[in-house]
Order: sequence, then C-alpha cells, then structure tokens
Amino acid sequence: MKLEILSRKAQSGSSKPPLLFVHGAYVGAWCWEEHFLGWFAERGYDAHAVSLRGHGASEGRERLDEYGLADYAEDVTRAVAGLAAPPVLIGHSMGALVVQKYLEQAPQVPALVLACPVPAYGLLPSSLTLAFSKPALFAALNTVASGGRASAEVLARALYAVPPEPAVAERCYRRMQRESRRALLEMSGWSLPLPWFSMGKARPPTLVLGAEHDALIPAAQAQGAARLLNAEYRLLPAMGHAIMLDAGWEGAATELFAWLEERKR
Repeated sequence: MKLEILSRKAQSGSSKPPLLFVHGAYVGAWCWEEHFLGWFAERGYDAHAVSLRGHGASEGRERLDEYGLADYAEDVTRAVAGLAAPPVLIGHSMGALVVQKYLEQAPQVPALVLACPVPAYGLLPSSLTLAFSKPALFAALNTVASGGRASAEVLARALYAVPPEPAVAERCYRRMQRESRRALLEMSGWSLPLPWFSMGKARPPTLVLGAEHDALIPAAQAQGAARLLNAEYRLLPAMGHAIMLDAGWEGAATELFAWLEERKR
C-alpha cells in the first residue's frame, strides 16, 4: 500500500535526529505541511509527515472503515523504515495513540512527543466532558463521527482557539475527511495501546503538550496522560486542539523546538 510522506530537509547537513509527525483523525500529513515541516527544517531538522492509510494521498480511502490503530501503527513502521535514522516521533490526538501502538513492537526511539493526546484510557472521559459542557458541539461532532459533514463553523469551534483567516479556514475545511469508524471505536476503549514500559521496554524521553482551550482533549486530561506515562508536561497557552494550524502555531513549534534542543545538553 502506497503511503504519502511529505518531507522538508534541513538546509545543511545535520546531526540532529529526523522528526516524524503523525496526524490525528480526519486529516492527513498536509496539516503538518502548512507550517511545521518547513519551520523545523529551517532550524536544522529533517522533518517528515506521513498520511496514514486512507488519509491524504495515501492509498486505501475506499477501505477506510476497515482500518484500526494497529494498521496505522504499521504505517508508522513503514515510514520509520524509510528514514536515514531513527526519528523523534510526534503524534497529535489520535496520532498520539498510534505512535504508542507502534512502540508496543518497535525498538527504542530517540524521543516521543504526544500533543493533545487521546488518553491511554480512551475517548470516553473527554466525550462526556464535551457532552456536558458544549452539548451542541458534541452533537455536531457525533454527526461527523457517523460519516456526516459538519459546517466550517462547527469545526472552527472544535479545532481553534482563534479562528484563522477565512481563506485559510476554508482551505483546511476542504481537505478534511471522514475517519475510520473502526479506529474511532478502538479509541473509545476497544483496542487501546498497552503501556510499552509495562513490557520491560525503556521509556524514551517523552513530552506531552496540552492546549489551554482544547475543546476535544481538555488540558487536564493531557496532563493526566503525562502523569500516567511519567512524562514531562507543558501547557500551550491560548491554543486550541489543532496546534499546528491555530493562529498561535509558532508558539507550539517553539515550545517543541526548545524541548528538543534541551535534550541535547
């Protein structure tokens, strides 16, 4: 199965590990290409993003509902195998679960970043929080999960702290897609990743990023995920769930870059 991998190479030769970005539900590698890939390449990191099967320009769209987290983890395995060196893995939302699923079978990685992660205990707590705090938004997102199409306004409320320029919002909206029903079911608790360290594996240096105004994965739940993994936690102020697309994306990139650079000291 052909996978789309978008890459931006560092301007000059670099000894830094490559970065592999793994997207969340309803999007593809394009979400990282908007800002992050070029930004990190300019700072000396070879930056890559994979579109999981059935997403973006990867094959398999017609069989999307057959795919689960283990299938997506297999895509990460293939993407990693094509890189010159083991990468720092950066997973966002569903992608955070996917990279943890990958680590069940994979060798050690240099470092791991989980941004606005679906917690290891699944989506149910965040879904209940959203249902009680923002019932209209919860109902609209359930329509999306069932294969429907939400309005651009609904998705803007779900993804951004500060709505982007209309042209930018419309471009992103057109590129969003359906998600695998099997993957959504598994994220609700049916096939969650095992903590890789429970199987005797070493813990890679791990950073968890939460977003202050995340309507989908509240910052408190991201912080709880960090505690569960004994990971460092950093809060991104004034940001929504889509940290790579929100108006404050450069602040998120800078926080991630600072952590990567601190690890080298």
